[in-house]
Amino acid sequence: MFIGEALIGDGDELAHVDLLIGEKDGPVGNAFANGLSQLSVGHTPLLSVIRPNLMTKPATIIIPKVTVGDLEDASKIFGPAQTAVGRAVADCVEEGIIPKDKVEDWVINASVFISPAAEDYRKIYQYNYAATKLAIKRALKGYPDIDKVLYEKDRGTHAIMGFKAIKLYEPPYLQVALDLDNLEVMERIIKQLPNRERILLEAGTPLVKKFGVGVVGKIRELAPSGFIIADLKTLDVGRVEVKMAADETADAVAISGLGTIESIEKAIHECQKQGIYSILDMMNVDDFTKKLKKLNKEYLPDIVLLHRNVDLESKLRAEGKNLDDVSAWGNIKEIKKITGGLVAVAGGVTPEKAPEAFEKGADIIIAGRYIIGSGDPRRAAEDFLAQMPVDPNHMRVVMEDDEQI
Repeated sequence: MFIGEALIGDGDELAHVDLLIGEKDGPVGNAFANGLSQLSVGHTPLLSVIRPNLMTKPATIIIPKVTVGDLEDASKIFGPAQTAVGRAVADCVEEGIIPKDKVEDWVINASVFISPAAEDYRKIYQYNYAATKLAIKRALKGYPDIDKVLYEKDRGTHAIMGFKAIKLYEPPYLQVALDLDNLEVMERIIKQLPNRERILLEAGTPLVKKFGVGVVGKIRELAPSGFIIADLKTLDVGRVEVKMAADETADAVAISGLGTIESIEKAIHECQKQGIYSILDMMNVDDFTKKLKKLNKEYLPDIVLLHRNVDLESKLRAEGKNLDDVSAWGNIKEIKKITGGLVAVAGGVTPEKAPEAFEKGADIIIAGRYIIGSGDPRRAAEDFLAQMPVDPNHMRVVMEDDEQI
């Protein structure tokens, strides 16, 4: 069995074709026969013909994806779309894409999208011809391979979604801690921040305590494509709190490292279940490496948050410790070895201190007062962003022709 998909064109005439290619006596052949014999209202499969009385080979059925409501809709399927699919299949045989000796052994099931608003028959034909041919090529070549899927999965943006789902796959990032108790100030600051994917928005603990976890939803209204962190510092009933934040579309939840191992693992498990990032906040935890090593390896946090300890370096120096990998936030590299995840640092982070954090391995720097207390939040944020690479490429869309030639 071969599986292929392609989207071609734009506007109301856009074509999207999904198809299966396989043996007549296999599962694709069974689906082919069932499609022609078990009809459903508005989605009646039809044989693809190049013209009346000339079906294409391999035999191909078209299954309308959108309900055919009247004769006008039916004409688009039975006319330009049916011909386009039929000719595309025949041309694939003529060009050697489909082996000629397989035309009597294989069948093709093609699901075809035709918008009820489509009007231009020429475009319907042209787009569906191109989409069918491309889907067949992709199916028989096994496109995309798994390496392509894994590389693109967090870089692509679906054209119809209307927003970008951000994954933290290319650090560093700047996390803006909205430690506020005023929604109007929060809104003003968010609107003034640069529109950059390297900026993460934190619903600070004061906001959550005063307005509830629903404040995450308010931030989402202001930043539909933003990466939003709910700083819950949850200590207990973490599963409930994590679900509440996820229901408000939080991308990550901060869990207190002071909690018991059981409560931390339950909260991280819920983050995994909800498909969001878990952040383990190590504020006031005496030995965070020891705490991390106690966690089940299945429930390690995605991000460990370290707070600046101004006495740490002098203490370690007095003990004669090697400080090559130690920052004022601790040994970031050691933390990464334990978790395999990201490390965020907080506590008096300024643009002047950012290079030290990056040098020691920090993936996320958290800035609060420097930005939210500034008269110009945009400029303050750009002071940090100036030290970071350009944004990751999340602008790829589904229509791009990205096969290698």
